[in-house]
Amino acid sequence: MAALRRGMMQFIRSTARFKDHHIHGNSNLDNCGLLRPFQLVSARGIVSKLFVGGLSSSTTEDCLSEAFSQFGQVIEAKIIMDKVSKRSKGFGFVTFASEEEAQKALEEMDRKVLNGRVVFIEHAKVKRRFDDAGPIAIGLSKPPGCQ
Repeated sequence: MAALRRGMMQFIRSTARFKDHHIHGNSNLDNCGLLRPFQLVSARGIVSKLFVGGLSSSTTEDCLSEAFSQFGQVIEAKIIMDKVSKRSKGFGFVTFASEEEAQKALEEMDRKVLNGRVVFIEHAKVKRRFDDAGPIAIGLSKPPGCQ
C-alpha cells in the first residue's frame, strides 16, 4: 500500500510540471491536448470521487477541500454553480487520491453538519455520455387504425 501511495505521489508531482509551465506563460499546453494533474490521475482511474449534497450556499471550494482533507489527499473539490445566477446549486464533488481515503471520508462525513447544513455523501456515479445512450425515437408511431 505504501509503495502504491509513493508511486501515485511521484506521478502527481511529475505531471504537475505541465501545470507549472502553463502558469508561467506557455499557453500552448492546453492547445496540444495535455491535461492537468488531477485529470491525468482521474483518467487512469486511480482516484475516487464523492458526491456531496446539501451544501450551504456559503460553502466555497476551499472550505470543502479543507473539510475533507482530514481524511486524505484531496485532488479536487468542485462546487457546481448555476450558469445563470452564478450561485451554488447546493452540491459538489470531492476527488481523493485513493479509494480508502474516499471511503473513510464517506463514512465520517455522511449526515454531518458542514457550514450549518447537514451534508449527504455518496460515491459519485459515472456520467453517461450522450453517445452511450440507446437509440432515440425520431417520430411518433401512429396508433392502430390511423392512416
